[in-house]
Amino acid sequence: MTYAISQNCCNDATCVSVCPVNCIHPAPGERDFGSTEMLYIDPAACIDCGACADACPVDAVFPVESLTGPQRTYARINADYYAKAPTPQPAADSPNFHSWSEPAFTRTLPADFTAPRVAIVGTGPAGMYAAEDLLLHTAAEVTLLDRLPVAGGLVRYGVAPDHPATKKIGETFARFHQHPRVRMMLGVEVGEHLTAQELAAHHDAVVYAVGAPGDRRLDIPGEEVTGSISATSFVAWYNAHPDIPADAIDLSAPRVVVVGTGNVALDVARILLTDPEELAGTDIADHALEALRTSAVREVVLLGRRGPEDAACTRPELLALTHLPGVHLVVDDHDPRIGPAIEEAGPEDKATLLRGIDREQVDYAQPPHADRRRLVFRFHSAPAEVRADGEGRAAPGVAGVRVTGSAGHVDIGAGMLLRAIGYRGAPVPGLPFDESDGTVPHEKGRVAGWPGTYVVGWIKRGPSGGIGANRACAAETVATLLDDAASGALARPAYSAKAFRRLVRRRNRHVVDARGLAAIDRAEQARGSRSGRPRSKFATVPDLVAASKTRLPLPR
Repeated sequence: MTYAISQNCCNDATCVSVCPVNCIHPAPGERDFGSTEMLYIDPAACIDCGACADACPVDAVFPVESLTGPQRTYARINADYYAKAPTPQPAADSPNFHSWSEPAFTRTLPADFTAPRVAIVGTGPAGMYAAEDLLLHTAAEVTLLDRLPVAGGLVRYGVAPDHPATKKIGETFARFHQHPRVRMMLGVEVGEHLTAQELAAHHDAVVYAVGAPGDRRLDIPGEEVTGSISATSFVAWYNAHPDIPADAIDLSAPRVVVVGTGNVALDVARILLTDPEELAGTDIADHALEALRTSAVREVVLLGRRGPEDAACTRPELLALTHLPGVHLVVDDHDPRIGPAIEEAGPEDKATLLRGIDREQVDYAQPPHADRRRLVFRFHSAPAEVRADGEGRAAPGVAGVRVTGSAGHVDIGAGMLLRAIGYRGAPVPGLPFDESDGTVPHEKGRVAGWPGTYVVGWIKRGPSGGIGANRACAAETVATLLDDAASGALARPAYSAKAFRRLVRRRNRHVVDARGLAAIDRAEQARGSRSGRPRSKFATVPDLVAASKTRLPLPR
């Protein structure tokens, strides 16, 4: 019996480091690492030891014989990778790599090297991978800061609630929250409670892991009307992000248009169409669950600018969508290129997964059926205009979306338009910012012109790559930071750690520490247990802060 990696793969290569026979690829140092949607286990080399399954932070590795239903496809997906690429090759710049070894810093530090005091701004995957590297490989003291009074970043607020295995990586990160060399200061925002200069003056180095909180725009007429919103806001809404009010989303119309075919587009479509009772056992926001229970949405139209062969989603996410219970999937066959693209797709092409789906020319003048849920893929289409309709409503909302296509324009009546065409970084007060790509200029993580200041994650490389991609990204940044520390390029902080804590608490009396974070966690789990859910999240800053003040001993 061999093992296979499945849909939840986060690509962080933890499994690679524990495999005793080097049968998981592509691995760090190989040419394809970071370019594939997931990692793959070689069925011919696997010795059935189970080390990879034990180490996987997101429960994505299973014995092949235990796979059932759609998951059985992953046995073939793993094997097919080796059929086309049987001999993984090292990257040209890594001739001496060992793909199965733990990531390690190989530099020799000077005898008088003083471990740095490092502040990390952001507690999502990028920030926590950086913290992990520093804590496991050096004696660094780490201050974790986040503008929200709770940790997690995109693990808490970006992963869909029906992907609980993916959220499990948060447990891996959480073990560092109470590390003896970690100080947590949540609810602290650079630019509001303190400046970048003040933060730098109290630490040897500062690492910004602030992600890409904004979204890309469509730049079409009517984009700003009520009901035309970003998918990032919708994701934040159903994940109980404090920035998005509980009443921000209106689900009173039967049709929703989603622009984009990436994983986020698939997430929002799936949440809109999934039976709410299937979500009742997840950590979805209380207000979102109630809204979905009374939702009028019966049809979601996914717009793809290009053809099915170029869909931006990953194969695992598209495969899962094609098996969504109770939802009728349709490919709008309005363009003559669509059928051949699906029928002639190769076994490894995403379009192949659409082969068993009904194809028809959809008439959008007809309202969605009230007694069924339907997802429509409309490729070779792009929104050209959003129209508002305020008739009979308290506020104008989306009345329809004019969409381009090979035969001209078509009007799709809808109550909401969600743009899911990508995230975008936002400026960090006091730091340089490249408006063209929404990132902070850097060299291997070192911020240009700012000694002792570094970036990691999407604010460093742009909004690309999933959770696991941040591991290699963080390793590069931390390596640069330690090189600077070893060479004496870092200035010693002008003020002590104690002075920094006093400064922050003068500016914000509601700072949440590790003990407060543990209290929030306990309170949310207790709230959830009353209704058979893993947790019920607090959705406002005051509620989070109040929950943090319930003081109980930290778990041993």
